Amino acid sequence: MTLTLVIGNKNYSSWSLRPWLAMQQFGLEFNEVRLTLYTPDSPQQIQQYSPAGKVPVLIDNTLTVWDSLAILEYLAERFPTLPWLPEPIAARAIARSICAEMHSGFAALRHHMPMNCRAKLPGKGMTPDVQTDIDRITAIWRDCRQTYGTSGSLLFGAFTIADAMFAPVALRFVTYEVPLDRTCSQYVESILALPAIQTWIQAAKAEPEKLPSFELPQ
Repeated sequence: MTLTLVIGNKNYSSWSLRPWLAMQQFGLEFNEVRLTLYTPDSPQQIQQYSPAGKVPVLIDNTLTVWDSLAILEYLAERFPTLPWLPEPIAARAIARSICAEMHSGFAALRHHMPMNCRAKLPGKGMTPDVQTDIDRITAIWRDCRQTYGTSGSLLFGAFTIADAMFAPVALRFVTYEVPLDRTCSQYVESILALPAIQTWIQAAKAEPEKLPSFELPQ
């Protein structure tokens, strides 16, 4: 049975990256449908797949699942033998907590530092509220790496849903050249080293669309 993942522009759609990356990392076979966001035809195109009118959307036979976190949770149940979450119960609880926090929070970072894989915008978008978001994110990364991640280079050692949720933030930190301590810099490097991330970035750079709301002035 073939899965289909409907996503937006790879250069801009951070929410699309999350399930796409996890599915790639865990070797799931799926068809990819890429839609261009924020055009006059976009709402009609997305509505063909998503009752919420947003991407990403996962289609599994007759079932449609929307929202990045819901898709990841569904896939974890659909393919329970794969290590979507860390094994120890405390680590699993923390992983779920930080995924939920990423899903619902950090509005200032999202607004002022939109994802743009092909841009270099050092220092752009920085506000006090953005710095507060960055401080919280880096605190999460340090705590997970030091407490649960000693067996590998990612938040809980090996790749989990938590890394999929925070990968777009790592890409933002590269675009805006956010100063990071050694632990967080190494984590960003580990995310960038994932072959799936490199594939995504190369595809993002090749996209022809430029969306003004995501293109901050140089």
